[in-house]
Amino acid sequence: MEMAVRSAMHRAGAAALSELLEFPAPTEAQRTVACPCGELARYRELRSKPVLTTVGSVQVSRPYYLCPRCQTGQFPVDVELDIERTEFSPGVRRMQALVGQQAPFDHGREQLKVLAGIEVTTKSVERTAETIGGDIAQREQQQIQIALQLDLPIPVGEPIPVLYVQMDGTGVPVVKKETLGRQGKVAGQPAHTREVKLGCVFTQTTWDEEGFAIRDPDSTTYTGAIETAVEFGKRIYREALKRGWCLAKKRVAIGDGAEWIWTLVAEHFPDAIQIVDLYHARQHLWEVARQLYPHEESRQKAWMKVHQKRLLDKGKIEKLLGALRAIHTTNSQMAEKIRTEADYFERNAERMRYPKFRRQHLFVGSGVIEAGCKTVIGSRLKQSGMFWTVRGANAILALRCSHLSSRFEDYWEGRREARAA
Repeated sequence: MEMAVRSAMHRAGAAALSELLEFPAPTEAQRTVACPCGELARYRELRSKPVLTTVGSVQVSRPYYLCPRCQTGQFPVDVELDIERTEFSPGVRRMQALVGQQAPFDHGREQLKVLAGIEVTTKSVERTAETIGGDIAQREQQQIQIALQLDLPIPVGEPIPVLYVQMDGTGVPVVKKETLGRQGKVAGQPAHTREVKLGCVFTQTTWDEEGFAIRDPDSTTYTGAIETAVEFGKRIYREALKRGWCLAKKRVAIGDGAEWIWTLVAEHFPDAIQIVDLYHARQHLWEVARQLYPHEESRQKAWMKVHQKRLLDKGKIEKLLGALRAIHTTNSQMAEKIRTEADYFERNAERMRYPKFRRQHLFVGSGVIEAGCKTVIGSRLKQSGMFWTVRGANAILALRCSHLSSRFEDYWEGRREARAA
């Protein structure tokens, strides 16, 4: 009964909406509009088109103008209503974008049918989500260029106690054409994924009774794409500026030991406190333990107890380096591995002063961005059987970052303001 009532209400709403969308013929003074070619397009007739809205299909009757010089037709009302070159209302497109960024497109189609009583095709969910995601991504690029030209408005407000920037990368499965000429992880094998670089920005104002940092609720925003490190650096720089980097009393950059991360930090955030994620550093130490004592878990743990608990966790990196450099082995492969790990700790020594960072009540782990890689990327783009184009993946990424950063409605408000202008 309730579903029948809903259907009846939708039909009534569609009928009322159709009445509102019957535009009259223009007055004599309104019978011409400007054409991009420079001529005046003239009113010809009223034409109607079907549009699917959140209450069902309606007919929009509106004036049609034709340019006598270039023979280009236009419907000014379509621009005003944001239904130009689409058969879906803004409300339906918003729904398609939300379900499209959340779950596989066919699942989104089912959700719209069951939850909203709206029937669309799987392909229309895909196209709409990617179109809106692409538009969001394009607007972001425009903002990035503005930021690089130092033309962003200077944020005003209260000082921010601590502002964090974190970065990481994870592979996304793509179609074959997107990996042509790219080397895979296994020598001689082609690549099957492309790396998504993801960044997040969040704030901290307090810590718990034990002195451990507490992230401010709902303060995390995300940005990411499949792109070069240079391009991503501009992206995360713009996000940090937008969040008030210049207002922060303490500015912190956290990441693993990836060279591209610290290259970007040096370029865009040279004044930040730099911290290598403690848990990544421990993983590197475990690699040494496994090299020294393969298949001997108890000896691995004993070695880690000395070198992790007494040296790494206490920020005594020089002593740790001395211990690693003192290891001698006749196995050349093992020696090379230990030397590589020692170089890692030497390169990041100043980023591993964990007691110093803890005394300032700062985070020493990159858990926020690692969780973001799972939430923003993994849960949507890395499901079984999925293979993306770079364009499609970036569109959905832009959508998810916008939604999870609580900016999706801002995007629609921006579209409305642009039409009004």
